This record gives sequence, C-alpha cells and structure tokens, in this order.
Amino acid sequence: MSNGSGSKVVVTGATGNVGTSVVRLLARDPEVGSVVGLARRMPDWAPPKTHWTAVDLSSERAELNGVFEGADAVVHLAWAFQPTHDPALTWRTNVLGSMRVFEAVAAARVPVLVHASSVGAYSPGPKDRAVDESWPTHGWPDAAYCREKAYLERALDTFERDHPDVRVVRMRPAFLFKRESASEQRRIFGGRFLPGPAVRPELLPFLPDVPGLRMQALHTDDAAAAYRLALRTEVRGAFNLAADPPVDAELLGEMFDARPVRLSRTAARTAIAAAWNLRLLPASPHLFDAVLRLPLMDCTRARVELGWRPERSATEVLEEFLRGVRAGDGEPTAPMRGRKVG
Repeated sequence: MSNGSGSKVVVTGATGNVGTSVVRLLARDPEVGSVVGLARRMPDWAPPKTHWTAVDLSSERAELNGVFEGADAVVHLAWAFQPTHDPALTWRTNVLGSMRVFEAVAAARVPVLVHASSVGAYSPGPKDRAVDESWPTHGWPDAAYCREKAYLERALDTFERDHPDVRVVRMRPAFLFKRESASEQRRIFGGRFLPGPAVRPELLPFLPDVPGLRMQALHTDDAAAAYRLALRTEVRGAFNLAADPPVDAELLGEMFDARPVRLSRTAARTAIAAAWNLRLLPASPHLFDAVLRLPLMDCTRARVELGWRPERSATEVLEEFLRGVRAGDGEPTAPMRGRKVG
C-alpha cells in the first residue's frame, strides 16, 4: 500500500466481527486517506474517513469495479456462516462472492489484496504441536465453512499465478472473539434464544471434556492489527494468527471453576446433531467434527515478518467475550446488533 495520507482502502464485510475492528483501526491510521466499507446493510455508525457502499456479494449484479477503482488495497472479510442447513446459499455468498471480489481486484488493477482465510482451511493436524503455514489447506470436506475456506485457497493459488503484479496476503486466524461480537456469535453458534446470563460459573458445575477438543482463540482487535501491518509491510503469502494458551477443557474448567468430565466424541456429536436437525442449534455437527481435527498453529512468521504480537491472551479473550454474552453486548451494525436474552 502506498504511503502518505491519500491511501484508499476498501473493506468488504465491513460491518461484521472482523470488519468493525479493521475499519475502526484504519480510520485512525494517519497513512490511510479514506476507508470504503462494503456491506449488505448500511450501519448506524460513522467512523472518521469512512464511506459506506451497499453491496450484496451473493448477487450476480454486484457492481464492484467502480468501487475498487483507484483503491490502494482491498481487505476481503465478507463471510456468511448461516444458514448451515443450506450450504448452496453460503457457497453463493462466500465462494462465488469472493470470486467476484478477486476478479474486480484484477479488473481495477488494485495492487494489494488481503484475504480472510482461516484455521478452518487447514487439513486435519496435530493437537500436541503447532504447524506453520506450509501445512496443507484442504480443510475438512464435510464442513461447509472449511470446504469454502479451502476452495478459496485454491482459487487464490490460480489468482496469484495469473496476476503476479497483485500482492496477495492470506490471513489464517484462530477463532476470533471480542466483547462486541458476543450477541452476533451467540446467535450464529448458540441460537437466537440462548440466554446469555446462563453462561455463568455458578450454573456450570462441570464441563464436557471431549477428546480432541483443543483449539486456539484470538481477540478480533489483535487480528485487525495484523491486517493493518499486512497493508503497511511488503509481505506476501499466508500468516497464522493466534494467541496463547490453547483452549481446552482444563483451561475452561479453571475459568468457570468447573470440573471437566470426559465425554466421548460420539456422545457429544450425537447431541449436537440432534439439536441441529431439530433446528434448535445453528452450529452444525460437521463444524464440530472439523474443530476436533484442526491443527494448532505456529505464528512465528507473523511475529518475524509483520512484527505482530497479540496484546491479549486467549484466556483474557474468552473472559471478555463471556462478559459480553452475559450483557448482550454488540456494535451499531446490523450483524453485530446487541441483544440480551434471559
């Protein structure tokens, strides 16, 4: 991205969990002249230097070339997690919409594309050691989220081959949380009517300890800092982003002062599948299968080449997020609207 006060950065998915953090950070950056936020629904939010454009990436009529014209960089964050019962619909938004973004970047000759990939793009891997960015990215094919993230990794391989003049950066963050995302993520994964006040230590005497349920977390603002560094640093390729320590039943047990109780994968999946099939739980059992198999990530490259380090530990991230769930916190955007239930 060019230096100076005139840089124009376009952010897709600008009103979501990551988008709100990225827009807020770029709006304060003296090297950024303007931020163009793309979203399906216009927000009641007016950060400095930011202009909003209504775009539905799932639509074949989405017009992006004019929006991208003159941009110094495009940060592509737009993503739909739901409906998990209709993977054709999420494919249309996530994969076909992303392909439209990539094509428009090339057509408008935007020099930098920063794409939101994910730990979910990785093939199954170890839980007792961390893998670097060379680990295969074929996803877990049974989970739509992973399948879509992995497909876009292959699409970007082709894009980079055909457009070597575009500097492409792929961010592969762990699961992202912040207090303001609490209401949105409760609706996405726990359901619209899950009572936030129920997520309290005194109401959870034990926690299920499922073999393989060990993952990484990261504060969304820390991820946004990495996106900003990728714009300012002449880097290419993929970057793992995660905070320590890894999250497992032992860590959650300490946070909730609850006793981990071993539960088999089969029993846990059966319960999740039953609730999902009855449409009581939005999170699919296929994503649960994937989480059990995702590797832990080594973030050395981000530290060395970007100079990036998370400011918050995974424990601090989850504690903040759970406070947000109980309080019904949110942001002044349609996807992030706060709502307290119970």
